[in-house]
Amino acid sequence: MIRRSVILGTGSYLPDRILTNADLAASVDTTDEWIVERTGIRQRHIAADGELTSDLGVAAARRALAAARLTADDVDLIVVATATPDQTFPSCATVIQHKLGMVRGVAFDVAAVCSGFLYALSVADAMLVTGAANTALVIGAETFSRLLDWSDRGTCVLFGDGAGAVVLRAENAPGTSADRGILASKLHSDGRYNDLLYVDGGPGSTGTVGKLRMKGREVFRHAVTNLASVMTETLAAAGLAATDVAWVVPHQANLRILEGTAKKLGLPIERVIVTVDGHANTSAASVPLALDAAVRDGRIKRGDLLILEAMGGGFTWGAAAVRW
Repeated sequence: MIRRSVILGTGSYLPDRILTNADLAASVDTTDEWIVERTGIRQRHIAADGELTSDLGVAAARRALAAARLTADDVDLIVVATATPDQTFPSCATVIQHKLGMVRGVAFDVAAVCSGFLYALSVADAMLVTGAANTALVIGAETFSRLLDWSDRGTCVLFGDGAGAVVLRAENAPGTSADRGILASKLHSDGRYNDLLYVDGGPGSTGTVGKLRMKGREVFRHAVTNLASVMTETLAAAGLAATDVAWVVPHQANLRILEGTAKKLGLPIERVIVTVDGHANTSAASVPLALDAAVRDGRIKRGDLLILEAMGGGFTWGAAAVRW
């Protein structure tokens, strides 16, 4: 027998304020048709004044705990993926820990931008499998709207705010590809591509937060290739193939990327969970947002094999094979 990290519950949260493509067209040179054709995005959610990344994360975490029929007292590890923490330090995870009323365990952030949730999931899985923790909250939470240059139509139309969370618990399993839980994960990074997707500020350079900058065409090209490759690699590590996959749960960046990745894997787009139209790119929050949506509407069923994937600035990218 071995220890597997099993997902017991999922949760998500989107701020109340909705910014449609038509709303954006009133302030920048764009149209709803232009945005939908190129990205598949129809609207995004924007955090209210005074609504912090930690607030979004707490709301998603509470829903995930309720779905798992657990409380914060049952959790001994919190890993938060975010590029938009409330403060430079301390971590967003410790703020969430306090807001949940937890006074034990360990909490920390992981920074890998849009790949952050996959990185956080992998770290939590490693800690559960080795016995360093037993029950974990893995959260992706972002207020990306606060990094945007709202005069840049090439970036401001793409992003939104939100949070998603999962509860993981270590369980004994036979150690086969039929086990429930995380079966394999693979992570990559390549710092040569920093200038293709980055924020032009930071406490150690400019002393400011900065704004998001992106060369979209180049990012798209790398995304399709890297995501298809890491998913194939992850499935092979689990002793599985693309034909075994029930659902792809991808980072929700751009519908064209989702279609291109599915095509490279030889999977129909109907087996890809798509939520980008309703909340745009929410960076580290987008994979758990899509996962929660598909769990709650019944598409994902017990025993289904899922492949989660994401790529973000850095570049960073990764995937995880999960048996539901």
